[in-house]
Amino acid sequence: MFLWFRNVWMSVVTVLQGMYVTLLTMFKTYNRRTFTEVYEYPEVPLKVKPRYRGFHRFDLTTCIGCEKCAVACPVDCIYIDKEKSPVGKGFRINGFTIDYTKCMFCALCVDPCPVDCIFMGSNHDLSCYSRDGCIVDYAKLPLQIAWGKASLNPTVVAESKVLHSPVWVKGEPSPFEFAGTEH
Repeated sequence: MFLWFRNVWMSVVTVLQGMYVTLLTMFKTYNRRTFTEVYEYPEVPLKVKPRYRGFHRFDLTTCIGCEKCAVACPVDCIYIDKEKSPVGKGFRINGFTIDYTKCMFCALCVDPCPVDCIFMGSNHDLSCYSRDGCIVDYAKLPLQIAWGKASLNPTVVAESKVLHSPVWVKGEPSPFEFAGTEH
């Protein structure tokens, strides 16, 4: 009989301890501020750590087309389209595409690059409504973003899908020169 009362007492104590933990957690949850009060995300960007691996930054002017980044990628999400440069030696990069539906942001493509033209950025948001927006061709982006001087955003990626000519390579005439005038 004593064993039965002991088991009933232990089950009541166990349930009360569980309810105490549950109530304590519930009151802590209602006393803290919401995520939007702490981080005003769309207006104020989130602070990221210095070693954060966000979306890639790519400097098209220094890329030599060696394809070492594409070879080092474990999921094969980097596609490079190149041709022999008509001016000087080397290659002309016609397409440097990264498929972010496959990319796992491991940064293994950054280390083998001999000219440091690809590196991980701090941008973490590339929201889009279709999977086509997750495929970024850095050779067809506007110059400021293709050179890695401005951040990558969904609007620019969507606009880059409309462009049909790649950005220029050093030594070739600028695409902004129209009838001898620069804009």
